[in-house]
Amino acid sequence: MGGKNKQRTKGNVRPSSSGRAADLLARESGVVPGFVGFGVSTSNDPGYVPAVQGAEEIDNLVDADFRMVLRKLSKRDTVTKLKAVQEFGAMCQERQPDVVKGVLPYWPRIYCRISVDHDRRVREATQQAFEQLVLKVKRNLAPYLKSIMGHWLICQCDTYSPAASAASAAFQAAFPLNKQPEAISFCKDEVLNVLQDNLLKETANTLSDPQSVPEEEREAKYIRLLTSSLLALKRLLSVLPEQDRELLNERLTQLIAQSKFWKYSKHKSPQVRGAYFELITSLCEHTPQLIQAEAARACSAVLLSIDDTDPVVLPPLWEAVLHILSCVDNCWTHVSARKGVMPKLWVLLKEGGRGLATSLHPNLLPFISKLPAEVTQPDLEFSRTFLTSVIQGLSSERATSSPSESAAIIFATMECLRFIMLQNAGDEQEQRSIQNMLISEQLLPLIDRALGNPSLQTGPLFPKVSDMLLSWEKRTAGKEASTFQRLLSDFWEGLSHLCTTCVDCEEAERTALEGIASLLQIMHNPNSASKQTKKKKTVKICFTDQEERGQGEEPERETPAVEEQDRPLRNGHLLDLVCQLAELNMAYVSKRESERHLRFLSQLLRAFPNPQVFQVLLKPEEMKPEMGSELRPLAENAAVHFLLQRVAVWLKQDSRKDTDFLVDMVFSSLQCCSSSDDKTLILNHISSCADPVRLEVCIGWLRGSVLGERLVGLAGELCVMGLHGSPSSSSQHAHGWPLISLALSQQHNNEPLIGKVYVEQIIDKLHATLSEAKGMSDAGNTEPLVTFISDVAATFFSSVKGCLLLASAEELLMTVFQLCAQDQTITHLSDALLLKLQHAYTAGIQSLITHLGAGVTKGTLLHNIALWVKSQLLTTPLTVKSLQVLVQAVESLAQTIASAQKTSCLLSQFICCLTPTEEEWSRIRRALPPQWVRHPLLCGHLRVTGENLSMDVWKLRASNRLPTHLCVSALLGRIILTAASPDDQQVEADFSETPDLKNIVSEIIYGLQWCEEMELSPLMVSEYHKLLQSWSLEQRIHNNSLIKISLIDMLFTRSQEEGSLWSLSLAKYMQNNKMDPSDIKALYGNVESFFPLSEHSVSTVQALCPFLDSEERESLIALCVAELLNWQDREQDCIDSVRGCLAVLLCCLQANTAVEDEILLAVIATIAEWRNSREEWFLFNSDLGKVPAAGLSLAVEMMRFLCWMVDHSPTVLGNTHWDLLLCSMLAWLETASENSTVFWNPWVQLFVCANCELIVRLSEFFTSPPAGVEQLLPDMTSEWKEFFLEGIHNLLLPLLIKIPTDFTEPDDPLFPLPVLRAVGEALTYIPVELLTQNKLPPRFVADQRSSLPEPLQTLLNTLSPLLLFKARPLQLAVYHILHKVMPLLPESDSESASAKSEDEDGEEPCLSPPAALMSILSATEELLENILGGVQVGEFAVVQALSMEHCCILGYLLSWKLLFTFFKASSSHLRAQYSLHLKKTRSLHKLLLHLFRLMPENPSVPGQLTEPSSKEPKTFFTESLSLSPLKTEGLQFEVPHLACSVYYGALKDLPAMVRLWWNSQEKRVFSTVDKFTSKYVSGVLSAQEIASVQSSTQTFENMMVKARSATREVIATYSVDDIFIELVIQLPQNYPLGSISVESGRRVGVSVQQWRNWMLQLSTYLTHQNGSILEGLSLWKNNVDKRFEGVEDCMICFSVIHGSNYSLPKKACRTCKKKFHSACLYKWFTSSNKSTCPLCREMFF
Repeated sequence: MGGKNKQRTKGNVRPSSSGRAADLLARESGVVPGFVGFGVSTSNDPGYVPAVQGAEEIDNLVDADFRMVLRKLSKRDTVTKLKAVQEFGAMCQERQPDVVKGVLPYWPRIYCRISVDHDRRVREATQQAFEQLVLKVKRNLAPYLKSIMGHWLICQCDTYSPAASAASAAFQAAFPLNKQPEAISFCKDEVLNVLQDNLLKETANTLSDPQSVPEEEREAKYIRLLTSSLLALKRLLSVLPEQDRELLNERLTQLIAQSKFWKYSKHKSPQVRGAYFELITSLCEHTPQLIQAEAARACSAVLLSIDDTDPVVLPPLWEAVLHILSCVDNCWTHVSARKGVMPKLWVLLKEGGRGLATSLHPNLLPFISKLPAEVTQPDLEFSRTFLTSVIQGLSSERATSSPSESAAIIFATMECLRFIMLQNAGDEQEQRSIQNMLISEQLLPLIDRALGNPSLQTGPLFPKVSDMLLSWEKRTAGKEASTFQRLLSDFWEGLSHLCTTCVDCEEAERTALEGIASLLQIMHNPNSASKQTKKKKTVKICFTDQEERGQGEEPERETPAVEEQDRPLRNGHLLDLVCQLAELNMAYVSKRESERHLRFLSQLLRAFPNPQVFQVLLKPEEMKPEMGSELRPLAENAAVHFLLQRVAVWLKQDSRKDTDFLVDMVFSSLQCCSSSDDKTLILNHISSCADPVRLEVCIGWLRGSVLGERLVGLAGELCVMGLHGSPSSSSQHAHGWPLISLALSQQHNNEPLIGKVYVEQIIDKLHATLSEAKGMSDAGNTEPLVTFISDVAATFFSSVKGCLLLASAEELLMTVFQLCAQDQTITHLSDALLLKLQHAYTAGIQSLITHLGAGVTKGTLLHNIALWVKSQLLTTPLTVKSLQVLVQAVESLAQTIASAQKTSCLLSQFICCLTPTEEEWSRIRRALPPQWVRHPLLCGHLRVTGENLSMDVWKLRASNRLPTHLCVSALLGRIILTAASPDDQQVEADFSETPDLKNIVSEIIYGLQWCEEMELSPLMVSEYHKLLQSWSLEQRIHNNSLIKISLIDMLFTRSQEEGSLWSLSLAKYMQNNKMDPSDIKALYGNVESFFPLSEHSVSTVQALCPFLDSEERESLIALCVAELLNWQDREQDCIDSVRGCLAVLLCCLQANTAVEDEILLAVIATIAEWRNSREEWFLFNSDLGKVPAAGLSLAVEMMRFLCWMVDHSPTVLGNTHWDLLLCSMLAWLETASENSTVFWNPWVQLFVCANCELIVRLSEFFTSPPAGVEQLLPDMTSEWKEFFLEGIHNLLLPLLIKIPTDFTEPDDPLFPLPVLRAVGEALTYIPVELLTQNKLPPRFVADQRSSLPEPLQTLLNTLSPLLLFKARPLQLAVYHILHKVMPLLPESDSESASAKSEDEDGEEPCLSPPAALMSILSATEELLENILGGVQVGEFAVVQALSMEHCCILGYLLSWKLLFTFFKASSSHLRAQYSLHLKKTRSLHKLLLHLFRLMPENPSVPGQLTEPSSKEPKTFFTESLSLSPLKTEGLQFEVPHLACSVYYGALKDLPAMVRLWWNSQEKRVFSTVDKFTSKYVSGVLSAQEIASVQSSTQTFENMMVKARSATREVIATYSVDDIFIELVIQLPQNYPLGSISVESGRRVGVSVQQWRNWMLQLSTYLTHQNGSILEGLSLWKNNVDKRFEGVEDCMICFSVIHGSNYSLPKKACRTCKKKFHSACLYKWFTSSNKSTCPLCREMFF
């Protein structure tokens, strides 16, 4: 039969018949056919990847793992399917898009089957897996959309919400919101096919196999599919545009014409019925003509189902009812309202909606509003039946038990009643009958019913009645005024009769009386019911019928209701009724003393405090009672008469227990008084009846032992229960704590009401309990107890004057203060409780000082508090938070003392107790960690030797505990400068009484200086410094003139005695206060006082030097030089003296002091003398780890002096001096490189840094020599270049590499970062020759292709990895070194490229840039993706300076800067090959995405002053980037600036690649890049491009180029023989992203076709070559020149020179002899799949 893979007979190109048939089927159906039902069916056939025609080809498209999963999806077992779906989703997420695309042909059938699986977990997992598939394949899903969409839509309407949500999420992932209608419209016919089949054809047995699936499961699946299909059809109609719905009208007509469709209204499943009625609603909305065509069946199906009360069905059913009434005009002709619909409705309403009133009743008003007249005739009977049925529903079981149901019925009743009233607001007889019926038969009986039912009273009935009356009152001013006046009159008459009946009865129901009071109050003030009647908002009704809207304003009731809410009833009916009821009540109260009527009267008066009401309550003879003289002005006020004659009497009745409502009457009466003085007068009069005799009788009992012991026992019991956290304490003893508080605080004649001994015992118990609670960690249990005790203590301290005479009270106050002064992590108290405790101890301290005049002597409370605070500071390690808490407590205490004291001495004494002694100050200063020395030492701010500290000392271990010194100085500073002294005058007043003030302030400055020298590290120091800044302590110190004079004296004395940080503090203080030289001179007298020099005096002189007069500095120089010249006269060991003199000399020289050359010569000669006699001082070949700090410091001072000489007086130095200087410098460098392991030592670091500084100065000197040294230069320069330069850098380069090897952890405190800065700065001067011939140990990488010389390859392999080392100076040093060699690297590739054979056929050649750099890029790309992955392109990612991320990004961007340098140095054909490599690796693509996350949205240089608008603002693109290893300021802007610099380099050096990337981006990124580049980069780049053309010295034979900057144009004029060509190149606004336009100028002697070809070539070169305009023009000129030389165009690209590799056409056809470019031929052969000549079509080879 001929197998598929057998060799065909020669010449037989036709496939076998079966193959043709398969091919034909595939073409016609669009998919490869399958043997086993691979269509989009939902049948339960076995599903797997089939063996079809060409199975091996298809199988090759599907990954093996996917094939296995697809087969598992066809299994019947639920767990297997679930796991398979989850695995499928995970694989879609993990695999490459090309692999996942292979699954698409098989997915639709599998999806359509498992998406309707019986198990809901499988359905949900299917949709989640589908979402992953969609996200991966994206647009490739389009060919399969039609076969999926129907089931996809059904799944979005799944009855299992998580599955439906997952399907919707997948849909949103596939299509944006605006594209979804378009997608559904595209598949509408297929979707409708699926839905029609489901609704009309499918059954439970066709969906599932009856043999294997149980009946219940089959039925459940069928019902679920029916429900989902109905809802999906509704969704289809709602989403489709109007025109698409019209296209489906015919098919929808066929669907709804089927009788099976209408039977769903009676389906046994409520889910199906609910979905069905939702669909009917949608059909009415979107295709009303179809419903009207089937009106008979539609009306019957919907209106006859009106009694369906299933909770799932009722809401959509009633929505359908309302839509049918609106949509079908003659709907009542198809059903009988009286027989079929209304009886069902009456029964439903009488049963209260069968528990669904909240859903049913809001629809009643729109329902009756749409009923035509023929249905409602006769109106009276219809309205009576309707409202009676609705109100009867209130009696249903559910309505009586559910407030929401009851409220819904009330709302519906009142809405419908108001609507019917408005519909019948006329004077005809029938209308009057309806009006009377509504009021007398419906409204008033409903109110009567509510008066006996408390639940109806609290519902919305009364507010609704009030609202209706307000509406009627508004209408009394309209055209129907008489009707509404009559209605109001009838209503008030009926209501009056109703209320009078309820009240006029001795045994009146309390509920009814409260109901009447509530009704009247709400009518008077509608807002009084707003809190209790706020319910959920129901549907808002808006009538569309114009007639009804015209008849009344009721349908738009929402707005007027809001306006009316705030307005009480205006007419007098309400007040008349109130007066009538009040009079009736008064009769019952007067004659029968009815308590319930008295309460009702109180409620009435509270709601209506009206003089007219009070007038009614008084008899005529009571109108003029006798009053005292003070009350005569109020004689005419009825309310006052009532209060005095009636209420006061009722209050005095002994038998009355509950008097709350009588007090309410008092306040109601007072509201009728006009002024507050009148009210005070009346209240005083009422309350002046206290009986002092009774009090005297009770006092014995109050102070007796029985009550006292009971109270003590109660206090003890409460405390015990509180400690154990007993829950009964709050309920059982609700009045216990208030009773204790009253017993302690109430006094009579300044004596406590209970005995003093019992007061003390209670306070003792409270103190003991509080002390015990303080130590307990269980915060939740003791919180209520501590709250009670704090309340009691506060009341006691504030109300009892001599309370603190008791020892126990003092102890309690002390404990309360301690609780406030400790951190909440220790006390476990809440913020609210702390405020209470603070209030308690503030009250206690005020009482103590105000009433007792307490002092701060030993043993007093304030003294004890001060000692406790001092102990906390000196012995307890504090965090910043706990310090803050302690300071706040003490500050509050100090403020209390300051405000309460009569003289200022009390606070001063308290501060003195807090202040440590001199010995304690000294001890806590010494306890400060010594790591502060490193910073000032290396910066040159301080000369200090100190002890030889071990390596462990410099390892600063981060702790969250503050040093004691910082805590003490912060607290004392805050108390003195803030709490006690709110202004400067007060400081002066307190200064004389606080002798330690200047001492304390100096210690604060000392602590601040320590923080500064620690560079605010670790975090704890930074937080402390921020705390002090928030207090403005330093600012207050500097602003105070009184402190200034004495403080400078103190700092100078301390500096002379101790040096170190005191000297730095002195310098900082003088700098901030701009001290006058005369004030400074007064400190020391004359300069001789500093001699003999000690370390402390050297530090002091260094601090003072910048502020001294020049004469003083000259005197210092003279003294120092004299000491130096006489160094041998000293004792044997004079190293300290020599070092001190050199240091002072340098300080004066650095302050620009004039000095004679002879003095300098004498000093340099002395140093030369030391070289001979004291060589050990120079430390050549020494082990620096064993050299003391003093020895290292001397060598450093010599280096600094020599450095100063090179900078300022090089002409003074003779040849011998230069030899000494250069040889010493090299010897010191050798010593340093041999001691790299001890670089952790700050003094060794200082040694290396000073040496490197000397090297930098010498390099600068010989690179650009100053004027006046010409005679020295020839010999010195040759020696420098031939010997010293090589010697220096052969030591420095290995040293740079060795440091990160010896110290691998850059975050380690021992890491020598200053050394790296110094060495890196020195290496920036290394010549290129020394780099190309470096002597580094060889380092090569396996499999690394390279054509570089070995030294260069070693240099790259050694230094490139250091670009990622987390030390910025090292990264920048490596960058500067590699930047020098980058331009040399392309030469090697150029040689290897030219050595390659041109005859090789194949793809366009590509070369990799240096492999070492590319490996750095590949290593960092993934890191950057992790760092910046969460940031959208175009958003600015802030990178913290010097973090791990900062160093990683810095290394990445520096590598790209090096690559751009490499590109710039490459020739055109090499650049093309490098570009191709970058394109393949997508490196540039990733870079550009990262750059648009790292560049700020506004790249303006920070800190610019507002300049005139004519000046362009400086940006990161206009300003050059400083990449100095020494830079330490503004590092937070380094990465953004560097990112801008790299982007600028990419646009400048690789414009074609950036343009290609830009055009491939999505719309948002495309727009972002375009706007940013146009706004900030294009202008700068265009200007530079034009300027480079203008300033170019490159000349072209036969071509002239000129530029116009104003118009962004470059004009090229080419002329040869009699041919003349002029081309105008126009740069776009968004250059270089936009296309460069090439326009024709003049042309002579060139054909039109040739002219077009050349213009196209130039446009192509400028668009697709990575280079400048000049380079593009040069390429184009060469092309034209070759043309004139007779070289023919390649007939594929129609160019002589190839656009990317710049080669000539060399491959010739044997037949037609035409020549082509190799790259063009390769592309021709691969794209056409033929190997024939493009011209003659013969075989090329």
